[in-house]
Amino acid sequence: MMSAPAQARLLSGQAAGAAFHWLALVLLLAAAAFASASVGRFHIPFGEIADILRRGLLGGLSPETMEERILVNVRLPRILLAAIVGAGLALCGAALQALFRNPLVSPRVLGLSSGAAFGGAITLLVGGSAAVLFAATFASAFTALVLVAVISHVAGRSILSIVLAGIVIDALFSAMISLTQYVADPETSLPAIVFWLMGSFSSSSWQKVGEHGPVILVAIALLYRLRFRIAVLSMGEEEARSFGVNVGASRWLVFATVSVIIGGCVAVSGVIGWVGLVIPHAARLLVGEGHRRFHGTAALLGASFMVAVDTLARTVTSAELPLGILTAVIGAPVFIYLLCTRQARGGLAR
Repeated sequence: MMSAPAQARLLSGQAAGAAFHWLALVLLLAAAAFASASVGRFHIPFGEIADILRRGLLGGLSPETMEERILVNVRLPRILLAAIVGAGLALCGAALQALFRNPLVSPRVLGLSSGAAFGGAITLLVGGSAAVLFAATFASAFTALVLVAVISHVAGRSILSIVLAGIVIDALFSAMISLTQYVADPETSLPAIVFWLMGSFSSSSWQKVGEHGPVILVAIALLYRLRFRIAVLSMGEEEARSFGVNVGASRWLVFATVSVIIGGCVAVSGVIGWVGLVIPHAARLLVGEGHRRFHGTAALLGASFMVAVDTLARTVTSAELPLGILTAVIGAPVFIYLLCTRQARGGLAR
């Protein structure tokens, strides 16, 4: 049996390790944010950024110079929205993979992104407000997730049935999006729909931060608080009931929360795939799936990743690249690797 001093040293070491872990992730996010705030067509030195932020915290900032206007009115809201969306997508991917007990699951693979995109495309077609856009993306994302859950349940909840159900639902909503584009006015609504579907933070503003940010953040906080319940649900229905968990209510609460996050993220930035697949696997490499720090690690990594990818999208070429292209270039090879390795181990068709 371990002595009391040894236990104290062990606990102290674990606390120090946890503190270092979170500090490293926060510093990574801060570095990505500062780099994003600095680079671009108009370069802003790090010292100038720090000085502007300091004056803003002290309440003495009124954007007058070019650097202040670009940083405060353009880049800061864009960085905030990118971090929120990245954290939300990554956390949703981690939660869904645990809930379905399938590391190949992601919001995109399950059809949630296409579902939310269909609601957004319909809203852009008819000219709805920001509130209507949010409600439509949430409703259509939730519908897509319900359909996948029902199909996979009937088909036996194997990894193959879940992935195939997601592919079918994604194809269904993609077809409906194509129909929406077909009937859209090529002079007005069609270009807006096409550009929005490719994913971008170019229209970021403090108004968008105020309209969508609080709702997404509250949903992210709720999903994070549900992480222990998700872990219990991942053990199976019988084991979850033995812990006193209401399986049906808990599962639908997770589904609804995920749909709010995905709907909000799509309303803000359009469709951005692969984040919910790639980032949870990166978090597993750091802490392991069953670790209590897994979900928080995924969220912070997702925020840093999205800020970095958005920085590349607006700086790598003279014209801004759609985020969906960059995330697909990174995510598709990773997905193929995961698919092939799981098939080789005989784990895909369980």
